[in-house]
Amino acid sequence: MITRNEKLAEFLKPGKRVHMVGIGGVSMRPLALVLKDRGISVTGSDMNSSGSTEELLRHGIPVAIGHREENITGADCIVRTAAARNDNPEIAAARAAGIPIFERAQAWGMIMREYRDAICVSGTHGKTTTTSMVTHVMMEARKDPTVMIGGALPLLGAGHRVGGGDTIVLESCEYCDSFLNFYPTLAVILNIEADHLDYFKDLADVQKSFRAFAELSTNGILANGDDDNTVETLKGLDYVSFGLGAHNRIRAVNISEDWSEFDVLCDGEHYAHLKLSVYGKHNTMNALAAAGTGWMLGVSGEDAANGLATFTGAGRRMEYKGEFNGAKVYDDYAHHPGELSCLIDAVRTQNYGRVVVAFQPHTYTRTHALFEDFIEQLKRVDVCVVAEIYAAREQNLIGISSKHLVEKIPGAVYCETLPEVTEFLRQNVREGDIVLTVGAGDIYRAGEALVK
Repeated sequence: MITRNEKLAEFLKPGKRVHMVGIGGVSMRPLALVLKDRGISVTGSDMNSSGSTEELLRHGIPVAIGHREENITGADCIVRTAAARNDNPEIAAARAAGIPIFERAQAWGMIMREYRDAICVSGTHGKTTTTSMVTHVMMEARKDPTVMIGGALPLLGAGHRVGGGDTIVLESCEYCDSFLNFYPTLAVILNIEADHLDYFKDLADVQKSFRAFAELSTNGILANGDDDNTVETLKGLDYVSFGLGAHNRIRAVNISEDWSEFDVLCDGEHYAHLKLSVYGKHNTMNALAAAGTGWMLGVSGEDAANGLATFTGAGRRMEYKGEFNGAKVYDDYAHHPGELSCLIDAVRTQNYGRVVVAFQPHTYTRTHALFEDFIEQLKRVDVCVVAEIYAAREQNLIGISSKHLVEKIPGAVYCETLPEVTEFLRQNVREGDIVLTVGAGDIYRAGEALVK
């Protein structure tokens, strides 16, 4: 019996034309570039022009702005982002015309089958940073990897790389069970929390998805042995655990106060001494996972240490934007309460005068489902300004607004637009502060406008 994924393989060949709906997305863009590098004719469409669509145009990939039936003319198949539903004009037209439609994750899955080592990095938090760290390790080890990351990595000058080796490294997202289309030889699980509750019913449903993902791996599972949800999810499976506890096969010991320097023990033996340019407990865990990945693939501790020493951060992960009025301005993609907690914890170790956060909630369903948790974290900062919710793929059927968050956070300020956020920061930031623009939408524009 021919599976749907195997049918897709017929179209991922030179001479075929693939039309990509939502081509500007964080994993759609690199997929388009990888397919083009393989000799496939690629076209695409997106709702809005952006830096991503401009990059695709520079690489000779036609991008239509707006979704229209005529955009799919001449396509052999369609690859769509998870956010493109069946009522999308292009998807509807393709269905009517009998043009095969595949998911983005299915395309990545077919590509990774061609590699001996397929490293798939998953987790509710830390995927982009850890995938980037693993890329540094594999590059240092001269693996010449192919890479797909959900953010820009300075080492690559992009969020992807087409390598000539037999290793592929992919950020692997659970949303809509996307990573269940993958073929990992090594499945990395960083942590598991309730998220994407517009798709999953609850935490148990999320755990079920991660369990299925782990069971796909053909040559090993590396998972956070300090995370209760992960341990519960993987009960009964054979896996290599990493963490700080003595029960883990891969451990961090002799950790510095800011979490940036420590030793890595693998099965009780010294593997590497890591000195990072990023800080915070969450980045210690991310680096531990990256080093553990190297150890499981036979990379030397020296290569792992040298690779991680050159990692300075991924795009939109504590990304330094500049200074304003004597304050440092950073941008971070954190859009879940757990990520906010890690971010605030890390910043508190740096002894800034005040922590000033401009937060933009991401999607109505997430804001509603995790409402109290967001309040708990935002109360921890010294100055809090909240922009209106970034809709992303959703319509506001709940009737929720950032105003509702602000009402529960003493001293917080609501700004409907990003220029209002920038103006608030301009009027209130002072020397010695750290300013964080935080969220998965376009809140970074407020910080960029400030430093300009």
